[in-house]
Amino acid sequence: MISLKEILYKVGIEAVHGSTEISIEKMEFDSRKITANDVFIAIRGSVSNGHEFIEKAINLGATAVVCDTFPEKMIDGITYVQVKDTNKAMAFMAANYFGNPSQNLKLVGITGTNGKTTIASLLYQLFKKAGFKVGLLSTVKILVDDTEYPATHTTPDSITINHFLREMNEVGVEYCFMEVSSHGIHQKRTEALHFAGGVFTNLSHDHLDYHPTFAEYRDVKKSFFDNLPKSAFALVNVDDKNGSVMVQNSSARKLTYALKTYADYKAQILENQLSGLLLKINDNEVWVRLIGTFNAYNLLAIYGTAVELGLDHFEVLRLLSELESVSGRFQFIISDNQITAIVDYAHTPDALDNVLKTINDIRTKNEQLITVVGCGGDRDTTKRPIMAHIATTLSDKVILTSDNPRSEDPNDIIAEMEKGVEPQNYKKTISIVDRKQAIKTACQLANQNDIILIAGKGHETYQEIKGIRQHFDDMETVTQLLKELNK
Repeated sequence: MISLKEILYKVGIEAVHGSTEISIEKMEFDSRKITANDVFIAIRGSVSNGHEFIEKAINLGATAVVCDTFPEKMIDGITYVQVKDTNKAMAFMAANYFGNPSQNLKLVGITGTNGKTTIASLLYQLFKKAGFKVGLLSTVKILVDDTEYPATHTTPDSITINHFLREMNEVGVEYCFMEVSSHGIHQKRTEALHFAGGVFTNLSHDHLDYHPTFAEYRDVKKSFFDNLPKSAFALVNVDDKNGSVMVQNSSARKLTYALKTYADYKAQILENQLSGLLLKINDNEVWVRLIGTFNAYNLLAIYGTAVELGLDHFEVLRLLSELESVSGRFQFIISDNQITAIVDYAHTPDALDNVLKTINDIRTKNEQLITVVGCGGDRDTTKRPIMAHIATTLSDKVILTSDNPRSEDPNDIIAEMEKGVEPQNYKKTISIVDRKQAIKTACQLANQNDIILIAGKGHETYQEIKGIRQHFDDMETVTQLLKELNK
C-alpha cells in the first residue's frame, strides 16, 4: 500500500476534507472496479460523469475520493480531495503511484492524423533488431519487450500507461514508442510523463466529431509539443504547413524532416514499386520494403528519431532496409490469377487520397483499380462525402459499404457518402451495405492483374453493428474469397 499524500505529489489541490495521511491500495476511475481501501477519481467523461458514482464507489470500499466538486453529502472517515481537473490529477497520481516509470526509459510520442501506428510500430521493430529491449503503446497492440497485450485505445488512460511503463522498467526496457492521439492529449492522459522526444507526422480532416473545430484539433496536438521538456527533441514534418506551428512555443530541440523542402532530415524517392521504395536519405541510398510517398515520410521520421536517440546513421539505414509493413497498413496479397488485393486502414480523406495516389503511381493503367470503402458510424459525418468523392475520382470502380456503423443505420451513412459522388462517376459506383458481400463483388469484378483496395478498417478484426462486435477481418475475408473464385 502507498499513502494518499505520496501519490498527490504535484497535484494541484484546491481543498481537502479529511486526512491525506491514509494508506490506499490502488486508484480507479471506474467505480465498478473499486475494492477496499481504493481511491476513486471522479472523471467527467463524454458519456458519463464519475461524480454521479462517488457514493457507489464508497459503498464498494473506497476510502478516498478525488473530485472537482465536493458532493453535498460527505461521509465521515472518507477523505475528499478537490482539484481543478480530475483528468490531470489522475495523470500525476498514476505517475507517482507507479514510481514515475517514464523517467527510467526513453519515451517518444508520435502524434498527427496519419502515420502514428506505422512509425511507432516500425521504431519498435527497428530498435528490437538493433538489440535493445523495447516497448510499444499503439492502436494495434501494447508490447512490453516480447510480451503482447491487446490495445483498446490509441492512447490508453494514464493509469494503464503508467502500469505498462512500470512493467517495462521491471524487464529492463530502454526505449518506448507511443502513439499520442488528440483525445489522449485533450484528456490529459500524457500529462506527468517524461518524454525524450516527440514526432509530428501531418494534420488533416479527422476527429471533428470530438473537436468542435479544426483549429482546436490542431491546437490540442500543438499542446503536446508545448509541454515537451528542454531535454527532449521535437521532430516535425515541415512539408505539412502545420509542422512549424507545432513547435512555435516548444522549448524542446527543434528538428525537421521533409521530401519537398529543406530540412534536417531530407529524402528523395528514386523508385516506387509494389516491391518497395528506393530512397535517398541525407545523400545515402537505401532500398526498403514499404511503398508509397506516405511511407517515405514515415521512414524519414523513423530515421530521424533513431539518429536523435543515438543510433549510428549507417546502422539505421541498414535496419530500415529490413523493416516489414505493419498489419493493415498497405498490406497486400497477390492471388493465383494475379489479382492484387490491398488492405489499408485509410479512414480519413487524406489517408485514402495518399493510398489511392500511391497505387496509381505504381500501376500500369492497363488494369482496373477497384476500391471498397465505408465510413464509421457515430464519428465525424463531414468526411463521408469527401471520402466517396476521393474514391470515385481516383478509382475505376468503387463499392461504397459499411465500415463500423456502430449505433447508426449503415444505409444512412452510405447515403451521406453518395452525396460526394459527382454525376460523371455515378456509373462506376455501387453501394452494398454488407461488407463481406461488397468485398466479394469486388473480387468478382476483378480480372487478371487488377487491383482491389479495401480501405477503412485495416488491422481491425471486428465489425461493430448496433453496439455488438462480431469477428470481421478484411485481409482474411479477401484472401478466402479470392481462393474460392480461383477454384
